[in-house]
Amino acid sequence: MKRALLSLMLLAAPALAHDQMAGDLHIIHPSIPAPAANARSAAGYVTISNEGDTPEELIGVRTPFAASTSLHTTIFEDGIAKMRPLIGVPIAPGEVINLEPGSMHVMFMGLTGPAMVGDMIPATLIFRHAGEVAVEFMVDPADGVDHSTMDHGKN
Repeated sequence: MKRALLSLMLLAAPALAHDQMAGDLHIIHPSIPAPAANARSAAGYVTISNEGDTPEELIGVRTPFAASTSLHTTIFEDGIAKMRPLIGVPIAPGEVINLEPGSMHVMFMGLTGPAMVGDMIPATLIFRHAGEVAVEFMVDPADGVDHSTMDHGKN
């Protein structure tokens, strides 16, 4: 029985990781922590590896899941987490960048519908040189951070 369970887990692992190559870019596990039922915004995370010889830059994200999206970073001022928009996220050759909690991330604002654990949310990552790359953000269990209440100011 244990062996069968382990086999099923190993078979499921690639599906949970859901990664893809787009030219020289390795895009790993785009994800959204499940937002509260009444949330108006949500955060998105992804790891991107530039396996090529030329610099790249993530410059935007588009999805029907939200009225608008933007790239953000988290800064801490006087012990308070605040979000600030980013124009882009550079990815040097050989570099791996992580959009993750407490750091750079995608903000989905004006959510157009619910997102339940296990849902796959279609989106397009927009790169300066590689262009548009279709991905799906997997809705993962919530991490306990409610991004809808954080300061997303432009300063």
